[in-house]
Amino acid sequence: MAYLAKVPSALQTDVTGLKWFKIFEDGFDGTKWGVDRMIAAHGNQTFTIPTCIAPGNYFLRVEMIALHAASSYPGAQFYLECAQINVVGSTGTKTPSTVSFPGAYKGTDPGITINIYYPTVTNYTIPGPAVFKC
Repeated sequence: MAYLAKVPSALQTDVTGLKWFKIFEDGFDGTKWGVDRMIAAHGNQTFTIPTCIAPGNYFLRVEMIALHAASSYPGAQFYLECAQINVVGSTGTKTPSTVSFPGAYKGTDPGITINIYYPTVTNYTIPGPAVFKC
């Protein structure tokens, strides 16, 4: 998953209170997991920054959720990284709905607590808000 949060300065280091909106997600398509697609792409994952958002400084948060121990809470493991980016060339003014971290996920969310081994997974609900679309 990937999220953006608008910040006033690229020099900002505090993420407390930031408002995040999701711009990408990949989960289970019925036959293959998103992580398998990323492995097949040699660890690369691409996504597009929405063109309708305002230009400026943003924090980019990308995360993967390991579900191998997620059959009970708190088994899911979160792996995330953040980067400071500057969105240029956009003249957008859209203000997406946002979530906060912590708080965007609950331990009872079906995408957080799930047994991926039995019964066979046929669908997966990706946690968090819907992906923002222009």
